[in-house]
Amino acid sequence: MGSKFALALTVALLATPLFCSQTPAQDYPTRPVRIIVPFGAGGPADVTARLIGNSLQQGLGQPFVIENHTGAGGVIGTLEAVRSTPDGYTLLMISNTQTTNESLVPQRKYELMRDLVPIAPVNYSDLVIAVNPQVPAKTLREFIALAKAQPGKLNYASAGQGTPYHMAAELLKSMAGIDVVHVPYRNSGDARSAVIGGQVQMMIDAVTTMAPNVGAGQVRALATTGKTRSGALPDVPTVTEAGVAGYEATIWLGLMAPAGTPKPIIDKLNAAVNTIVKRPDVVKLWAEQGALPMSMTPEEFDQYLRGDIVKWADVVKQFADKPQ
Repeated sequence: MGSKFALALTVALLATPLFCSQTPAQDYPTRPVRIIVPFGAGGPADVTARLIGNSLQQGLGQPFVIENHTGAGGVIGTLEAVRSTPDGYTLLMISNTQTTNESLVPQRKYELMRDLVPIAPVNYSDLVIAVNPQVPAKTLREFIALAKAQPGKLNYASAGQGTPYHMAAELLKSMAGIDVVHVPYRNSGDARSAVIGGQVQMMIDAVTTMAPNVGAGQVRALATTGKTRSGALPDVPTVTEAGVAGYEATIWLGLMAPAGTPKPIIDKLNAAVNTIVKRPDVVKLWAEQGALPMSMTPEEFDQYLRGDIVKWADVVKQFADKPQ
């Protein structure tokens, strides 16, 4: 009897660590999860985060609450996530803003690949070069000619330094040889409103959010920034078609978590997100908006992020020190 009891106790004790190591992922989540969006409400990251959050809530059985922490080109919200407990209950929606900030904002109090861990990419979309209808330029060639005739007199809006909108515009300035003044706003919604209201002449914005304004005649689309025309704006030429050969810029979105978040939870979230982005209804919705899904393992997304950091560091070197 005694030996049998001792044997059973030993087996139970040996089994306990294995059981506990699985528990974080098996039980997760047991309470609401917050997704920090370091950009303004109504922008691509916010809209996408809400779709992903609602879908995760349906699949995992707990609320996924969106919190917008804006400012400093995404740095404020990113730092909020970095300082959060690494238990899977704080996630961060990121874009190429974060990979650009690694070289553009050296004074930030975190390092992306040290202080956060990748979960999964979500989607990517082209951008659109849009101007206020009062701007006397019907095409991108005409806008470039106007900017060359009036150096430093035209302005463009962005959602802040280091955002894809800022970097795409600086890349256009460099490749087209024009001088257009950068006017950063706190978020993309404010920047979009400034172009619609005529406070600034131009903005490069996500197709997913600017296309309705184009359709309503509130802005004029001059070109889209992908290799091929956008399904959401099929009548608008690409930048290459419009006269600046080789130009390409996109915005992508993904999820990260504070470093130290248990790997089983990261893997569970990765599987859930990959299931969501492949759903036919989601693919169809994004296609109508001009976005395409992305699907990777955490390890693949890690390599993607590291490559994007290098890519934007090279771009920043070309024009970061030039007057904005």
